[in-house]
This record gives sequence, C-alpha cells and structure tokens, in this order.
Amino acid sequence: MANLESLNYTSISDMTTDEALEHLRLIRLSRRVPLKKTKTTRKVMKKNLPKIDPNSMTADQVAELLKTLGG
Repeated sequence: MANLESLNYTSISDMTTDEALEHLRLIRLSRRVPLKKTKTTRKVMKKNLPKIDPNSMTADQVAELLKTLGG
C-alpha cells in the first residue's frame, strides 16, 4: 500500500518560497477551466399557411382582407 513518502512529492514546507509560490501557481492554472460561451441562433420559421388565389376570392373575403391589413 502506498503512503505519502512513497509518492516522492516534495513538501511545500521543504521548498523555498519562490518554488512553493510557483508550484501553487501551476496548480491554480491547471484547475482553471475556460468558460464555455453558448451560441444562440435564431431561425425564423415560416408558417405553412394555405395560399389563397386572389382571383378566386369573393368580395366579402377581399373586404375582410383589406380590413385585416388596415387598408
């Protein structure tokens, strides 16, 4: 079974100040994960409306259409 002494890690208390700071900096840098930017795309979907032939419309339908369009 492995113990701490068999891992061959140098203790932070045994390092110089500069070595310990550099070691801690490397640990912090390795744990940083870049933020993922989500891409949102918006697609305009056309509604499948029935096509109306204007020549086959009655006068009432034309009047209703003009009323709807604001004319």
